Amino acid sequence: MQIAVLTFDGFNELDSFVAAAILNRLRGQGWSAQIAAPTPQVTSMNGVTIDRQQPLEFAADADAVIIGSGIRTREIAADAAMLGRIRLDPARQLVGAQCSGTLLLARLGLIGDLPACTDLTTRPWVIEAGVEVLDAPFVAHGNVATAGGCLASQYLAAWIIARRAGPRTAEEALHYVAPVGEKALYVERAMDAVRPFLTAGPATGPEAHAVQAAAL
Repeated sequence: MQIAVLTFDGFNELDSFVAAAILNRLRGQGWSAQIAAPTPQVTSMNGVTIDRQQPLEFAADADAVIIGSGIRTREIAADAAMLGRIRLDPARQLVGAQCSGTLLLARLGLIGDLPACTDLTTRPWVIEAGVEVLDAPFVAHGNVATAGGCLASQYLAAWIIARRAGPRTAEEALHYVAPVGEKALYVERAMDAVRPFLTAGPATGPEAHAVQAAAL
């Protein structure tokens, strides 16, 4: 199971690193969540510079993709060349976006008229893009999920694990990272957020075919 965590300059560390860390709890089962970026190095919103593990194009081959957020997302959303490098196929892949990553998902044509989640800062931009924004931390429609709030990365990770390895495995991964003394409550709350969305529906509308941003 190969997962691409799309990470751009100005990225939010909580989005990329928390999700990747939880997903890599399944490394022993052959899972690998890797940071995929458009350049060899990217610098976070707080000045942390990292080397990418994969190029942005890795998203096309991954089994699941998470689009993280950052302070430069609006610039990226307006960059047709950059969007053209992101090729996703929700008929085959699980695709998730967090906070301002939801704006990129909208620009890639993968939300359509479906309601989505995002953070409070990005909310007006996503609405401007024609998307209904829910007052909720997580929602999924078939193989496409969105989450709102930095610490909602756990929900995206749990959803991917539950969809591909089962709810029990997702609970175990969450249990490991949960605070001591709060593990049962933490796991229960996270699973309550994603459990209603663990059955994939048929691929219809924007999920019915591979989307290439170059066609925008």
